[in-house]
Amino acid sequence: MKSVPGIIIAAPASGHGKTTVTLGLIAALRKRGFAVGSFKVGPDYIDPAFHAVASGRPCLSLDDWAMREATVAGVARRFASDAEIVVGEGVMGLFDGAPDGTGSTADVAARLDLPVLLVLDVRAQAASAAAVVHGFATFRSGLDVAGVVFNRVGSEGHARALEAACREMPQALLGCLPRDETLALPERHLGLVQAAEHGALETFIARAAAAVEAHLDLDRLVELARPMHAPAGESGPVIPVLGQRIAVARDTAFAFAYPHLLDSWRAAGAEIGFFSPLADEAPAADTDAVYLPGGYPELHAGRLAANAVFLDGLRDAAARGAAVYGECGGYMVLGRVLVDSDGSAHEMARLLPVETSFAKPRLHLGYRAVELISACVLGDRGALFRGHEFHYASASREDGDAPLFDCRDARGEDAGRAGCRAGTVFGSYVHLIDAA
Repeated sequence: MKSVPGIIIAAPASGHGKTTVTLGLIAALRKRGFAVGSFKVGPDYIDPAFHAVASGRPCLSLDDWAMREATVAGVARRFASDAEIVVGEGVMGLFDGAPDGTGSTADVAARLDLPVLLVLDVRAQAASAAAVVHGFATFRSGLDVAGVVFNRVGSEGHARALEAACREMPQALLGCLPRDETLALPERHLGLVQAAEHGALETFIARAAAAVEAHLDLDRLVELARPMHAPAGESGPVIPVLGQRIAVARDTAFAFAYPHLLDSWRAAGAEIGFFSPLADEAPAADTDAVYLPGGYPELHAGRLAANAVFLDGLRDAAARGAAVYGECGGYMVLGRVLVDSDGSAHEMARLLPVETSFAKPRLHLGYRAVELISACVLGDRGALFRGHEFHYASASREDGDAPLFDCRDARGEDAGRAGCRAGTVFGSYVHLIDAA
């Protein structure tokens, strides 16, 4: 892989403005003529779509807990391909990762040998912010916290106090972004409202870029970036290829498909076509596999239940013996009934004996190490994968021919069984990221 300079944006915690600063930086660098590659640390489907709008290039997720070293290498090669600079966005706080202590933004920065730019919300502090920067910069040896951006600064006086407090620190102060209530992205229960649903996203990104250009030292940022190191290796398909011709559901109800997974299937020779359940499209009749990724089917349950062409297409695929695989939201739609947050029940494809409900939402969140209970298109019995679970649905019924996975959490503790199978139809709430 060619040597591409890069930097990773981190923060003390969620909510400090990492995403807004990252989008502004990417867009501002792009305006200067840079080809900007980008990535997002951790299991994330939503933020990468915002990056892609800002950069005009695909953004990939890089997960140091769930991905094998060879998969990390393949992902890094792709987001660095033809790029002149790489900007990564961290997850949560700089040192926060899986409960076993791995997979943090700091781990990714160390693996890729990237300097860290710390974004700090200073609404309720002044000189104390320097102590926070000092603490984060010295907490872990070998990690280079090279610069800082103070975000949501209240006034010029506030900025001068921050600058004075940091005068003797080795970290470069790249600037102070003033408070701007318009630089906030709308959220829902799984994070930000998706990029495709954000009607004024390009305007928002242009405003973030203008703020970065006006208040941050972009020349200094480019100087701080240094050549990224990525491990070598070829991983092959991250999970086994479901078929030769795979129909993948793609629209705002089914948007949670990892690009690195689809790329690995293409590289293995599979043909991938897309269809929109919300547009009442069926998977192509010549496909031998159907993949329903996660998303927000609960927000469109009534519409999906009325889309007979889509639902009959799934049933036809199952009847001809195609592999039909659903993750999280896709798994719910393969079931019998989906109860929305208002308590209304909507009939789904009825291919799996699964009933899910959002009437009494309960968060299910965490990494999962899973083992295949019996052989299927995903592999032989005992095949191991890593992924994550993130949903608010409650399963009132899950049975079928057999459960799909035995699960453990990131600490290695038993997390029960997940999913079910019925013939060639199978799925679970777990989003698979890589083979283990």
